[in-house]
Amino acid sequence: MIFLKLGGSLITDKTGVETVRPSVLVRLAGEIAAARAVRPGLRLLVGHGGGSYGHVAAAKYGTRLGVGTTASSEAEAAVQWRGFAEVHAAMTRLNGLVVDALLAAGVPAMSFQPSALAQCEDGRIIHFPAESIQTALEAGVVPVVYGDVAFDVVRGGTIISTEEVMAALAGALRPSRLLLAGEVAGVLDSEGAVIPAITQANLPQVEAALGGSRGTDVTGGMASKVRGMLALVERFPQLQIQIFSGLDAGLVRRILLGKGTAVGTIIAYKSTAEISASLG
Repeated sequence: MIFLKLGGSLITDKTGVETVRPSVLVRLAGEIAAARAVRPGLRLLVGHGGGSYGHVAAAKYGTRLGVGTTASSEAEAAVQWRGFAEVHAAMTRLNGLVVDALLAAGVPAMSFQPSALAQCEDGRIIHFPAESIQTALEAGVVPVVYGDVAFDVVRGGTIISTEEVMAALAGALRPSRLLLAGEVAGVLDSEGAVIPAITQANLPQVEAALGGSRGTDVTGGMASKVRGMLALVERFPQLQIQIFSGLDAGLVRRILLGKGTAVGTIIAYKSTAEISASLG
């Protein structure tokens, strides 16, 4: 079981507004199809970020911080709920492009809408049913999830990132690998070099180098993602997370097939020495 996230910065231009990178998206879909052709039994869940789609609207309306509950008047609340709907609509548009690209490449992809499944409390997912996604996987279908809005019993509404959705599904689906394909070669240190491995033990040494995100990102950028991934491997020690560049042609295919495992940054529960030994 593999989770693959196509970063919003990879498949869109995050410095623009609703600007997809069609050639990148088509190539990535082709690489996923090629990996499945070699390994027909590959159990794969694909997710994608919001990039220049959902993040722009979410930042405009402050959706992650709350919807309706943070308003000082009914009129302001109405504007916030309109923004909530606009964020979802933007993400649905991008999701349609991703699913269409996968289908065109021969991948039996099917969208699963997080806002219709997630239950949140104060910005955290407290319930995310996985039964339908499990059924899809058993049928050989590739589920596609994405960052989305969600109703929240404390905040009224909020934003849930793709990584948060995947983390909520990890307990039921038990992935062995979570692959995060972005536009950079991995997590970079202060000199711009790739940090090969991150664990709780060496986090204090690299934390100062963890910056934000190029373009608009309401879910926190790289620093937030790394901390969230470390928390995830603490919960699921069997899980290994790999952050790498999806701009390198053929790399997604190779990594899905178990090659290129020493590329990018590995985040795991084990020590950095154990990670290095396992990678040869």
